[in-house]
Amino acid sequence: MSRRLKFPYHAIMTIDLGDRLNRTLDAGQAQGLHALVVRRNGQTLLEHYGAGEDRAWITSLGVVAFGPDTLHDLRSVTKSITALLYGIALGRGQAPDPSETLLRHFPQYPDLAADPQRARLTVEHALTMSLGLEWKEDPPYDSPANAEIAMELAPDRYRFVLERPIVEEPGVQWTYCGGATALLGHLISAGTGRPLPEFAREVLFEPLGIHNFEWMAGMDGVASPASGLRLAAPDLATIGELVLADGQWHGRQIIPAGWIGTMLEPRLATQWGGRYGYQWYVEESAGHPWVAGMGNGGQRVIVIPDLGLVAAILAGNYDDPEQWRTPATLLEDVILPAFGDR
Repeated sequence: MSRRLKFPYHAIMTIDLGDRLNRTLDAGQAQGLHALVVRRNGQTLLEHYGAGEDRAWITSLGVVAFGPDTLHDLRSVTKSITALLYGIALGRGQAPDPSETLLRHFPQYPDLAADPQRARLTVEHALTMSLGLEWKEDPPYDSPANAEIAMELAPDRYRFVLERPIVEEPGVQWTYCGGATALLGHLISAGTGRPLPEFAREVLFEPLGIHNFEWMAGMDGVASPASGLRLAAPDLATIGELVLADGQWHGRQIIPAGWIGTMLEPRLATQWGGRYGYQWYVEESAGHPWVAGMGNGGQRVIVIPDLGLVAAILAGNYDDPEQWRTPATLLEDVILPAFGDR
């Protein structure tokens, strides 16, 4: 008489995910993957670490063997975490409402505020990257032709952003803009009276048990709200779990009730057909809606609400035109198929 062994659901998922990942790696379809963490309902189903050349912004770190404590550039996933910090500050009355006039909070630029077209800009236009200002981040991020790099090199980063030529109506067109996030970082720091990393440590990272992080700064010493954060993969996954739980963590409301839903409401279409909320992307794959923070090189934190799933992906494909392929493959060929209709 034979017996069929029964495995817990999470064990089956772990085996399936691991097999799918190994096949994908063996086929060379996840180039540059440094780390992958997949969690469901608070349980880690898959944790993978590789090795490869890495950078901190443009500084080479050489070949790094990654592990659960290794810090990694998040690049523009930083923008999505800045949106969480904005929500916390807003809930405390320390950040302006999205409907407020943006230049009201930059009184050092009365000449810009006197321009009727610029006077129409609101905080929400910064949140949705729809300022209507000229901004190009297509060149590599080691080139001053890239608007974000030019901003970092400018003597006054906020004036640099706010005085860009007006090219369209605000609130109409999504245009990728790290400068918009820089403005949000200033609103948070000005309202809280704290540098962004210090505020983040107190209100977000320490409550989540995240004690190891770096937040890189520009030449003026101001931490970059757009791309400066460095976290380990498991801690990035924890950020995703917080979003999945509507801002609650172990019974504590870390993010004000209602902000996550507001932040993730799709408002504008991206240039590739996805949608954008407040510094977060809103998309769908294989019939499953998902939201994500995305960063140069293949950095992702992905939240799939209907499956209760969170994935943190870290990779080293910086400035590669095909950098999107590794996270897309992991999502569509490894993660989602492992769950099917379960």
